[in-house]
Parts: sequence; C-alpha cells; structure tokens
Amino acid sequence: MDKELYDVIIIGGGPTGLFASFYAGLRDLKVKIIDSLPQLGGQLMELYPDKYIYDIGGLPKILARDLVANLEEQAAYSNPTICLEETAITLEKLPEYFALTTDKSVHYSKTILLTSGIGSFQPRKLNVPGAADYNGKNLHYKVKDINHFKDSNVLVLGGGDSALDWSLMLEEVAENVTICHRKEQFTAHEMTVQQLHNSKVQVKTPFGIKELVGNGESVHEVVIVGKDKSEQRIPVDHVIVNYGNVASLGPLKDWGLEMQKNSVVVNEKMETNIEGIYAAGDVCTHDGKVKLIAVGFGEVPIAISHIKTFIDPKSRVQPLHSTSIFE
Repeated sequence: MDKELYDVIIIGGGPTGLFASFYAGLRDLKVKIIDSLPQLGGQLMELYPDKYIYDIGGLPKILARDLVANLEEQAAYSNPTICLEETAITLEKLPEYFALTTDKSVHYSKTILLTSGIGSFQPRKLNVPGAADYNGKNLHYKVKDINHFKDSNVLVLGGGDSALDWSLMLEEVAENVTICHRKEQFTAHEMTVQQLHNSKVQVKTPFGIKELVGNGESVHEVVIVGKDKSEQRIPVDHVIVNYGNVASLGPLKDWGLEMQKNSVVVNEKMETNIEGIYAAGDVCTHDGKVKLIAVGFGEVPIAISHIKTFIDPKSRVQPLHSTSIFE
C-alpha cells in the first residue's frame, strides 16, 4: 500500500489526463495517474492507434499513437506515479485528503481530477445472426494495424466520424473499400462527409445488414438490404464495425457526484459538487460543452489552476506563461 500523499490523483490516462499531468507539473503539483487499461492513451490506443486525429490546434493531422507518444513525453514533466490496470472503486473524503480505494490498493490525495473519458467501454456489436462467430477473425470492432487490410476488400459499417475516417484511411491501402450506413445521412463532420463523397470509397445508404455469409472461419459476403427491401451482396475480406461504444462510469456513479446522463456536472472552475473533486474532458459536462480532445486540453489548465489554489490559497489562479517557466 502506497501511503504517500499526493496533491492530485488523475483518474484516467487518456489524452486529457496526460496533458493534466504535464500542466500539474507546471504548477508544481505532486501527481499520480490511475487507469484501468494496460497502457496509457485511453481510447486512442485501445481502439484506433493508427487513425489520424485532425482537431488538435497546430497539428493538421497526427496518428493517434503518435499523439499519445508526444503526450506521454510531455506528461513526464511532472514525474507522475503511474498505476495501470487499476480500477477506482470507492472514494472517502477525510478532513484533509481523500482516500481512493481501487481493486489493488488505497491511494491518498488532497484533490481528485477525473479525466476518465466515457469510462469503461465496449463496442456496440453487430446484431446479425452468427456475427459472434467471426469476432477476432475477419469481423473487427477496432483497428490496431491498418496494414493488416492491405490489398483487401473491406466493408465498413457505421455513419459517424470513426467509420468515415477509417474508410478514407483504408482507401490508401485496401483494394476496395465500401461503407454501409442504415440512414441516408452521415453524422460525421461535414468536411469528412465531403471528402468521402469525393473519394473512391463505395457508399451504400440507406442499407441495413441482413446476413453474413461465411464458413464459420471468415465472412465471404455481406447481404445488405435497402428500405425498399432490395438486396445487394458485397464480397468482403474484412468487415469493420463502427457503431460506437456502450459506456459506463461504473463505481464513480456511486460517489455522490451530480450527474447529467453519463457525465459529471462541473462549474466554470471545472469543480464538481464535491469540494476537492474536479473533472475535465469527455467525462464532464457544462453549459456549451463540446466533447472533443481539443476541448479537454482547454479545460485542463482551468482545472489544474483551481486545484492549485484549492491546495494553496495564496497561489494565483493565473499561472505564468510556459515560455517564462522554461526560460
């Protein structure tokens, strides 16, 4: 058991949590990061390390794995203690600090910063008879290595940003790419939709999935059906399902935090309703909230600066500019 007292425990080692570690170092805070996954990076590393990220200021595009590598290098500035494969379970508020119990240990900190994103998540499954037989074969819910699909016929299912991003990236390596969405309109960013329609990706809308045709070892064809009940058969080497994730904040919901749907409510200081607990990134919500990585990065300096003044009321909320700190 680590009985050392930290200034802030960051629960969640995704992009927002990693940037929070760096910024806490700028404010001279002692940091611990706790994450349930076996590696840092959150969804970026768990689901799509080879997908490009486009909405980070100053980076026209960057692979998710490269963004995480940069963030890990940056996060090391605070010399954080990192605890992986460890799930937060209960939190006790004591007079001077918090006692956080995980499935492995008890940790102590003056404050808590929640950066756990959507929490634990499982991809939404393809609800077609026999689909489970092909999981981990040539039916995929995440892409670890884009080169695995080189010179293949790939069918992408879904209509959001991830489905369109994968379709466009796979166009560069696959023999043929088809995207199938059950609705007429896609829900991805407008520019991405425009890029899709200007690409060689074959678009099938509005079509649902009727049947997977295979031999139990791999899917060979997918039968899709339109609103008019017409059917088409698409030959495939791989099927990628991008229907989003089923998420849960798990035990965090029992901590007495004010919740709105599956998000923690914060004020303009990124404070929750419990004194000493803050949140940033996709885990939290407030008026005007937009859930993007870039927004989480912007919320971090607000949260960390107010954590600093919570611990040391004599300190300033407004920090020095980083250029001054590093000179």
